[in-house]
Amino acid sequence: MKKRLAALLIAAMFAGVLAGCAAAPAAAPAAAPAAQEEAKEEAEAPAEEAEPAAEGGLIKVGIINNDPNESGYRTANDKDLKAMFTEENGYEASFAYSLKNDEQINAAQKFIQDGVDYLLLSAADTAGWDSVLKDAQDEGIRVILFDRTIDADESLYEASIVSDMAKEGETAINWLKGQNLDSYKVIHIQGVMGSAAQRGRSGALDDAVANDGFELVTQQTAEWNAEKAQQIVQSVIDSGAEFNVIYAENDDMAKGAVAALDKANISHGVGKDVIVMGFDCNKWALEELLAQNWNYDGQCNPFQAAYLDEIIKKLEAGETLDQKVVIMEEKGFDAATITQEDVDNYGI
Repeated sequence: MKKRLAALLIAAMFAGVLAGCAAAPAAAPAAAPAAQEEAKEEAEAPAEEAEPAAEGGLIKVGIINNDPNESGYRTANDKDLKAMFTEENGYEASFAYSLKNDEQINAAQKFIQDGVDYLLLSAADTAGWDSVLKDAQDEGIRVILFDRTIDADESLYEASIVSDMAKEGETAINWLKGQNLDSYKVIHIQGVMGSAAQRGRSGALDDAVANDGFELVTQQTAEWNAEKAQQIVQSVIDSGAEFNVIYAENDDMAKGAVAALDKANISHGVGKDVIVMGFDCNKWALEELLAQNWNYDGQCNPFQAAYLDEIIKKLEAGETLDQKVVIMEEKGFDAATITQEDVDNYGI
């Protein structure tokens, strides 16, 4: 915004010098009588009215996200962003994707060089962002976080629209404790290590292991991938170790785990040998709950684009944001109580 306004004023001053008229420094270069009249009206308007944007200009945004193929959640998240950040809605949007923090940081540096107005970020890892966000701030680029938090000073970004990953984990583990099993022998399949989702969802289970007698049969990352999750569970089955809970940090990994159970003819779901838990609420996963093949699925809301758009519009209008951190409302679903209406309303 500031960069566009500065460019407009410089161009106007240059035009004034050529015309030998210092009385109208905000006039744009001559193109047509109508354009001259429009420029004159802009020059006579109060300065604060010129702040939002050059008339007819698009807001330039650089959007850094995780790989859309990472999961059904991420696919829905990316689709939501692409539907919002279009020229029809007043944006010129560029997208960059990676599950690696260093690649995301490189993408952020390129967007800064390209002179975007806003940098929208869903970080692969919580650490390492201070320097590049300071570079963005120095260039007058506003940063908004979505989906995931980072470990950086809050002064480096305007707002954060996120899920409460720690609460997601706590809700899931509280549900599991409520099943009152004689013992809890858990296969814990983690997401990409260091991500906000992994840290939040792992934290509650780690606490239950430390304080509530839960036993970890294995704890490994499958990096959100179904095939890797299947391999982890197959390895446990082959070892002969006993287990009665699959705690997978997303639906795709839960699906992979179930594939290994099915291959070994191990029953799972309501009233069966193994409890299956996932996260994200893909529609197909909620249908597994409805069929009682799975037991629990934790919601993670992927629809953040409207929140981002609202924040940008407020900033463009010079308004002060009401909240620095916006927490998405989410819930958990139990196979014993889920309905078809829940599947239709909450499945992504």
